[in-house]
Amino acid sequence: MVDHGVTRILLAVDLTGSSDRAATEAITRAGVAGADLIVLSVVEPHNLRLPGGATRRVDQERDRLTAGAQAIVRRARTAGVAATWLIWEGDPAEAILEASRSEGADVIILGSRARTNLRRLILGSVSSEVARRASCEVVVVPG
Repeated sequence: MVDHGVTRILLAVDLTGSSDRAATEAITRAGVAGADLIVLSVVEPHNLRLPGGATRRVDQERDRLTAGAQAIVRRARTAGVAATWLIWEGDPAEAILEASRSEGADVIILGSRARTNLRRLILGSVSSEVARRASCEVVVVPG
């Protein structure tokens, strides 16, 4: 059955454990709906710390996210879903919301993960921020 109301699905991934489950959900929904899939990853320039305190360069993070997004696009295309990828820079919630508007997304799919650091406890998770502010349907896949 094709859902004619959904033509574009935005999948926001950060390549953590929850991203794989969210990608599977997005590919499945896009296939059922006959929708295009847009895979989005966001480079957070202020959050490039590695374990041990070292920092990752922005270009290294962009390359890592690009490779991960391209792998998801390949999975989608293998499943018969038209898919593309985008890499944005900035605050993840803001970037996801702006990308969903500019790309005309009918649905945003993203994973959630356990809140493990103080920033998330104080400011809230990306998934809850997106769900609260999005102008389209948001599907949060537990991590």
